[in-house]
Amino acid sequence: MEQALDRSPPRAQAAAGSRAGLVIFFCLLIALSAPFQFMAIRYSGGTRDLMWSVALAALLTLVILRRPLSSLGWGWGNWRYQLASFAIPLGYCLVTYGIIWAAGWGGFYDHGFVARVRDNAGLKGWSDAAVLAYYLPTTAVFGLSGRLATALGEEIGWRGFLVPELSKSMSFAKVSLVSGLVWGAWHLPMILLGRYRNNAAPGALPVAGQVAVFFIGIVAASVIMAYLRLKSGSLWTGAIFHASNNLFNQSIFAPLTIQYPATAMFADELGLVAPIVVLPIAVLFLMKGRRELDRG
Repeated sequence: MEQALDRSPPRAQAAAGSRAGLVIFFCLLIALSAPFQFMAIRYSGGTRDLMWSVALAALLTLVILRRPLSSLGWGWGNWRYQLASFAIPLGYCLVTYGIIWAAGWGGFYDHGFVARVRDNAGLKGWSDAAVLAYYLPTTAVFGLSGRLATALGEEIGWRGFLVPELSKSMSFAKVSLVSGLVWGAWHLPMILLGRYRNNAAPGALPVAGQVAVFFIGIVAASVIMAYLRLKSGSLWTGAIFHASNNLFNQSIFAPLTIQYPATAMFADELGLVAPIVVLPIAVLFLMKGRRELDRG
């Protein structure tokens, strides 16, 4: 009986095709992101459009390369990877802000924020404890969809296209590093020009320090996200992880924190604590990825 021919492309051919795809993607990414970077920097607007410019770059790359859109990884995959994508950001945000509150770098909790939640939700007469008992779980569950609407725009590009494309010719460690550095560099203009969240707040780290801690944190997160993406085969792991991080940091823990003079130095994505908390988690996933994903 004749053996079936292996019609898969040789590794060298696959790597060459990957390089071509990456060049096209990066050129489109720069061209499509630039106008919205300008809007975000000059007018503090266009953030959602900026995030979706990453998706558009990936989609146009596939059209140019005549690849199916299904190659981005639209399938859901195993539920455990999606649940991990939601739970890991919750865990490290909880530890990060627990450290900040315990050390006195920020206070728990901001009564003014709770009062605003009470007024906006029409919870007149409710105690602070009751308001928090209502707000925290409902925001954690129902707030995720709104965050997904923006995070998905980036993740179609980063974890849908970039990570699998890099994995065709790179080890897991290099995939994690390169995807993290690209993701960080894409944010760099807004950080350098003072338009990224709280980087102009009193007491914040100098810009060089903000860049350093941001890149440590984003590369560490990229290790975890690359592992979840490649193991699950689903870009939804990246979208959920990204949305969960933004949700818990920006909608729950940061607003609950009383701002002291040094809070901006330690809290949020440009503070010192989060990268220290995420880094050991990333090391564990790096070891798992090298053991489970790298070819022999």
